[in-house]
Amino acid sequence: MDLALLRLLRTRGHTPALDRAAGLLARAGENGAVWLGAAALARDKRALRVILLALLGNTAIKQVVRRPRPELGPDLPALAPTISSLSYPSAHAATSFAGAGALGGGPLYAAAAVMAFTRPYLGVHYPTDVLAGAALGWAVQRLA
Repeated sequence: MDLALLRLLRTRGHTPALDRAAGLLARAGENGAVWLGAAALARDKRALRVILLALLGNTAIKQVVRRPRPELGPDLPALAPTISSLSYPSAHAATSFAGAGALGGGPLYAAAAVMAFTRPYLGVHYPTDVLAGAALGWAVQRLA
């Protein structure tokens, strides 16, 4: 089911403009950069710590689980480069949901969801990677 949903997200609703926008968002979200920048601009040390904790926790889980990134075949390549060959959980989702919660929640969760959605849209994460990352980020910000 995970693979079927990924294939659906990777093949439906794509336009050159949306693909470019998703790629730009993905680059902005590498290692939580956009969320760390927002926390720095807000001078929110707690948010900085929460985002970094989510990133560290995500990295540790990736090293234990070691799930490889999806490969949909030569006819359907990923639309964005990745830093690592490991997929589970999504660091973009983890840092986005941790950052959104730490910086006040509300509409920021919508921005986090859009950031997380770019990952299967671009073909670099299974949907369950994104759900696990979002849950991790949310849990880290709640517990921190």
